[in-house]
Amino acid sequence: MIFSIQQASLAKALSIVSKGISFNATTPILTGIYLSAQNGTLELQSTDLTVSVRCKVPANVEEEGSIVLSGKTLNNIVKHLGDTAITFSTTTDEISSTCLITSAFSKFSLIVLNPDEFPSFPEVQLDQTVELPATLLSSMVEKVYKVTSKDTSRPILSGIYMTVENNVIRLVATDSFRLAVCDTNIETSAIIQGISMILPGMVFHDVLSIPSDTNTITIGSNENQIVFMFGDTTYVARKIEGQFPAYKNLIPSSCATSVSMLSDDFSGALRRVTTISSNTSKVLCRIDQEKKQFILSTTSSDMSKATEALSVDVTGNSLDIALNYRYVEDCMSAIGPNTKIQLDLNATMQPAVFKTWGTINYLYLLMPVRM
Repeated sequence: MIFSIQQASLAKALSIVSKGISFNATTPILTGIYLSAQNGTLELQSTDLTVSVRCKVPANVEEEGSIVLSGKTLNNIVKHLGDTAITFSTTTDEISSTCLITSAFSKFSLIVLNPDEFPSFPEVQLDQTVELPATLLSSMVEKVYKVTSKDTSRPILSGIYMTVENNVIRLVATDSFRLAVCDTNIETSAIIQGISMILPGMVFHDVLSIPSDTNTITIGSNENQIVFMFGDTTYVARKIEGQFPAYKNLIPSSCATSVSMLSDDFSGALRRVTTISSNTSKVLCRIDQEKKQFILSTTSSDMSKATEALSVDVTGNSLDIALNYRYVEDCMSAIGPNTKIQLDLNATMQPAVFKTWGTINYLYLLMPVRM
């Protein structure tokens, strides 16, 4: 096999397929990247048997063939080479095969793993597919991803539930302590409806962080697999088994107290009062309806105290509630700067619900902690 390719093009392709490499696998072939050169195209593949990634890029192919090289070694070589043409050529003797990698001033000789041992890329028949705007979808995933659970004993909570109905995309995530929901309208003349999937949260986040030259991403599923397709990249992951929680039942239909404020004001106050909170994650929130104030306070393990009062719009009753401020910080990070927030409350030991409206509507429900 002999082919050449520009360093920038190969580095980009490697950054994509590296997300499927199993760096700690006991089977050496799973730590490798499969390269196949033919018909003016270099195809790269990786898999850890749960996730499989394939990417195709143009290349100058002089002699067709396929090899498997160590993913870690190949990445380290390519990222340290300058933006120049890189040539790959393989030789085989009675004992082993080697691949010679050359650029303008560098030369590397790597042992080749047997490409016949590399798992075949999954060929899937999809039950449902939907094409969505990639940039908008990426922004939505960023708003809910942190809420996915990292508890492996409840894999369904590690997923992001996506529905597309009547041209509205909705993403939902929960770790049982909090719930994040965001939705937006799709600007398209075609009516997209009746799509629902549970997407592995980490995979969904990784896929949308991959650089792409396309404006859209196609997502499909069948009984066992989830597939992401954009440009010349295909990303296949194992589907999460189970039923997503009935999240709509958790969202209160009314509230006793409603507070309106700007995200910058609230985030700044929260950041300042929690500077003394080294061993506790609790922040006390006191809503004073008469004074129109939102008072934040914390107490450290050595009994140091911090308090800050914000002037806010309050509707309803005065109320006290304690929240995990780290979870509140995640909410503020998702909401972003210079955004009007509405906080709805019912009672001290009932959920707090943060809401914002815009191109992407956002709801963040947080269970309180004991005061």
